[in-house]
Amino acid sequence: MTPPAEAMLDPDGGALADRLALYVAADLVDRIFAWLSWMRQERRLSVHTIEAYSRDVEQLLAFLAMHWADRPNLNRLAALSVTDLRAFLAHRARAGAAASSRARSLAGVRAFARWLDRSGAAHIPAMAVIRNPRHAKPLPRPLTEEDAGTLLATATELSDEGWIGLRDRALFTLLYGAGLRIGEALTLNQSDLAAGAQSLTVTGKGNKQRRVPLLPAVREAIAAYRRACPFDDGADRPLFRGARGGRLSARVAQAQMARLRALLGLPDSATPHALRHSYATHLLAGGGDLRSIQELLGHASLSTTQRYTDVLPDALRRVYETSHPRARRR
Repeated sequence: MTPPAEAMLDPDGGALADRLALYVAADLVDRIFAWLSWMRQERRLSVHTIEAYSRDVEQLLAFLAMHWADRPNLNRLAALSVTDLRAFLAHRARAGAAASSRARSLAGVRAFARWLDRSGAAHIPAMAVIRNPRHAKPLPRPLTEEDAGTLLATATELSDEGWIGLRDRALFTLLYGAGLRIGEALTLNQSDLAAGAQSLTVTGKGNKQRRVPLLPAVREAIAAYRRACPFDDGADRPLFRGARGGRLSARVAQAQMARLRALLGLPDSATPHALRHSYATHLLAGGGDLRSIQELLGHASLSTTQRYTDVLPDALRRVYETSHPRARRR
């Protein structure tokens, strides 16, 4: 069992030094402890991060000692090959580590290698070549159309303050009706959405802007919230306000969603971001084309949008059967 970071950083060496001394050369052990001290004192990283990075490096060195049948030292580590690293990742895979866990192992090893390079102790060219193991991204988990509708209709019941209930409904309706990320919605100011506007300019990741249409239901929900909001609506003021008038935080919005899904018995996957997934999935199910949905979502790559096709294979087949001329002919 890996000891806590306080033990690893103990000047006397602690349990980690005792373990490393069994299979790692002294010069490399010294560098490891200097690195751990630097992370704690200079970087001020959390105990958990330091512990995780230490475990990553220890796993690699334990494997190399077995793989090389010799104690790893600084010079030998500098000569580490891509083949050695791939063998380490294969060893972790055989031990049952998922691709994400193997990528996590490389993160700590890379951090140590960068520190060795900056400190002038060793340069490990192989670290710049090895790639993270590929792992399948989890599929989006949208709400059903029925659950999405019930959620929006019930959002006003979360708070005794009527305007806060209208705010929650307006926010969640915007996420579902326009496909915004929660961060994109919460950075909006009053001036970004003129009264009666039928579209909205959204600033997304990388400051990339896109224009999205606003459905009547979205416009009506936002207008009702604005009329009830007790705070001034100056152009530079936030569109979505917290209980004291400041900009609504994502944490509060997520907490409101958690209360709402508990009230309705929805799964834990029913988050604010799930409303964006629902927007894309329901557009696709209705026959929307991927390129248009990509633009509406602000995805830089079409491959990101294509994940939604894995959620709806049956719906896509129906679109094909009603749209393709050869399918219609049959």
